[in-house]
Amino acid sequence: MIVIIDFGSQYTHLISRRVRELGVKSEIVFPFTSSERIKRMNPDGIIFSGGPNSVYDRDAPDVDETLWKWILKNNIPVLGLCYGLHLIAKRFHGRIGKSERREYGITTVKIKKHNIIFRGLGEKEVVWMSHGDKVLDLPDTFEVLASSENCKYASFCYKNIYALQWHPEVVHTKNGMKMLNNFLFEICKARKDWNMEDFVERTVRDIKARVGNKKAIIALSGGVDSSVATVLASKAIGKNLIAVFVDTGLLRKNEGERVERIFRKFNLKFLKIDAKERFFRRLKGVKDTEMKRKIIGEEFIRIFEEVARKEKAEFLIQGTIYPDVIESGSRTADTIKSHHNVGGLPEDIGLEIIEPLSYLYKDEVRRIGKKLGIPDEIIKQHPFPGPGLAVRVTGEVNEENIRICREASYILEEELKKAGVFYDLWQAFAVTLEDRVVGVVGDQRKYGRIVALRIVESVDAMTANFAKLDWDLLERISTRITNEIPEVVSVAYFISNKPPQTIEPC
Repeated sequence: MIVIIDFGSQYTHLISRRVRELGVKSEIVFPFTSSERIKRMNPDGIIFSGGPNSVYDRDAPDVDETLWKWILKNNIPVLGLCYGLHLIAKRFHGRIGKSERREYGITTVKIKKHNIIFRGLGEKEVVWMSHGDKVLDLPDTFEVLASSENCKYASFCYKNIYALQWHPEVVHTKNGMKMLNNFLFEICKARKDWNMEDFVERTVRDIKARVGNKKAIIALSGGVDSSVATVLASKAIGKNLIAVFVDTGLLRKNEGERVERIFRKFNLKFLKIDAKERFFRRLKGVKDTEMKRKIIGEEFIRIFEEVARKEKAEFLIQGTIYPDVIESGSRTADTIKSHHNVGGLPEDIGLEIIEPLSYLYKDEVRRIGKKLGIPDEIIKQHPFPGPGLAVRVTGEVNEENIRICREASYILEEELKKAGVFYDLWQAFAVTLEDRVVGVVGDQRKYGRIVALRIVESVDAMTANFAKLDWDLLERISTRITNEIPEVVSVAYFISNKPPQTIEPC
C-alpha cells in the first residue's frame, strides 16, 4: 500500500494511477485525514502531491505533527513532489521563497548524486516543472541530489525522505516511471500485487456489501463510464439493479435505440424514460452553460428520485470518473467545471450515492469494460458529457440548435470513421455557435449558422492537443455539414490545446 496525500494538485490521481500501473495498491487521502486512519492503512510509503498553494499561505494545507513523528519514528519512506518538496523543507526548517523566474514546462535537471531514487538514470534528465516557489536554504542534514538552471535544490533527501521539485507522474518527465519504480521497490520495498482483476472483484464485493438486499438505480447514459458502472453493479446485485435510461432529447443520433438493444441482454431491469419535453421546458431561454448543467443535473436527480420511490430503491449508482471529480473541485483543488453527476448535484438528494469508478481514468475504465465483456461499440466510443448536447450549443436549448449540433456531430463521426482515424482520437464533436455570419447560398446572400469542430488527442483527458488532421478530410467534413444542414454556412475548427482550453468548450 502506498498512501498519497492530496494537497490539491490536478495530477494527484495521476500519481495514484502510475503507482497502480507499476502493480502496487494505492489510496488517496487528504491533509485533514486523521493520522490514526493513515497509520491503520499500514503504508509501505507515503507520497506528498503537488498543489496550488505556497507553504506560507495562511490556509496552506499540511499534515499534522503526530503523523510527522510517526513517519520519522518508523522510518516510513516519503516522496515529496513540488509542493510536497516545499513541505518537507519547511518541516525541517529550510527556507522557501518566490523564485525570480518561475519554471513551467519541460526542464533539464543535472543529477548531482546517483542516489537510489535515480538508479539507472543518466547525468541529465528531462523533467516537467510547474512551480513559482523554490527552496532557498536547505537544512545541513539534507543531501542535494539534483539541480536545474533555476533551482539549486531541485531534489534532495534525508534518511528515507526524498523530494523532487518536478512531476515524475506526467509523461513529459522522460524517466518519471523509473523514478517512481525506484521509490516503490528499492526504497519502500513494496510488492507487485495490484491489478484490474483485483479492482473488479473488490468493487463488486464493495457494492454488494453496501447495497445488500436493497435496490439501487443506476444512471445509464450508454457512455463508457455509465455502461461499465452498470455491468459492475449488475454483477454485484443482479435484478436488484434498475438501469434508468433517460432520453432527454439531448442525446446523440440513434442513441436511445442503441443503448436499449445492448443492455436488454444484461441481468438487470432496463427502464427507458422519455423526458424530452420535461428537459426542454426547464431549459427554455437559458443560455448560461453552468446554469444548463445545474438544471439538467437537478432534473436528472428528480427523475431518479421518482423512479426510486416507485421501485423502493435507496441507492443511486453513477459512472463518475476521476476527471469529473477533479474538475469539479474539492477542499484542496480548484473548480474547473461542474458536472451533472458531481458539481451539479442538488443538495437535497433523497438517495445514497455510489460512484464505483471515481478513482479511475477513462482508459482504465475501458480496460475494465473489455474484461466485463461490454461490446466495442460502447467501449471505443468517444466521451459524451452528462448534460448532453445542451452544453455543445452556446445559445438556447431549442429544436434547431440541438438538431444542428446532433446532425453535424453525426457527419463528423461518420467521416472520421471512413478515414480510419476516429478510434485514434480521444474526442470529436460539433458545437453550435449562437452567432451568425454572412454566407452565399445559390448565388444569394444569407445569414447562416456557424458550427465549430472540437477534435482532440489525449491519454487521460487531463491534458489534450487538438488533432492535426488532413486538410482534405476537414474539407470533406465541412462540405457535408454545409450541404446537409441548410442553416449552416460556416464551419470552424478549434485549434487550442488543454490547457488553456478545456476539451468541452461550453
